[in-house]
Amino acid sequence: MRIGYARVSTDDQNLDMQLDALGKAGCERVYEEHASGKNTERPELQRMLDALREGDTVVVYKLDRISRSVQDLESLAETFAEAGVEFVSICDQIDTTTAMGRFFFHIMGAVAELERDIIVERTKAGLAAARARGRVGGRKPVDKKTVTKMLALYDSKQMTVPEICDECNVSKGTLYKYVNERGAGRDILEDEHGKEDDANG
Repeated sequence: MRIGYARVSTDDQNLDMQLDALGKAGCERVYEEHASGKNTERPELQRMLDALREGDTVVVYKLDRISRSVQDLESLAETFAEAGVEFVSICDQIDTTTAMGRFFFHIMGAVAELERDIIVERTKAGLAAARARGRVGGRKPVDKKTVTKMLALYDSKQMTVPEICDECNVSKGTLYKYVNERGAGRDILEDEHGKEDDANG
């Protein structure tokens, strides 16, 4: 079965041109959507995907009617392939029942992967540049006032380690880091009482 999918972004826009083209393309059923293409959780799109059966062909007027991003389009292409469903975009002259159509989706997948790799490389380069300037990504350094406070609470043994971390907004690793740097070799229990274990001296 040839199944059409038509979409406009707002209720003020009409689907007539798309519906006419899908009808001429032989679509027996058309899902009509009024929603932004950036939203991947469109109700009519999901309804169509749930109804697809092996051997069906999804037809759209243009690629941007079903997806606004390469990643989303690649994901849909994988979904269609796994379900044994073909895909046709009328204006873009894409038809996965042909060798050229399938080739296009392979290229599209490669482009999406390249884009992800570039983002990763840029992120790593940004962190390296920040470290070179004396700044490191992630949790901000603990200020001196907070260090003094959490060490005092640790020494008082009136609070558990988790309570101290919550109070000072630091991780247990950060607390123990400063305790060890100070040279305090004592351990306290992390139970609800925050008392040292008498059995351990």
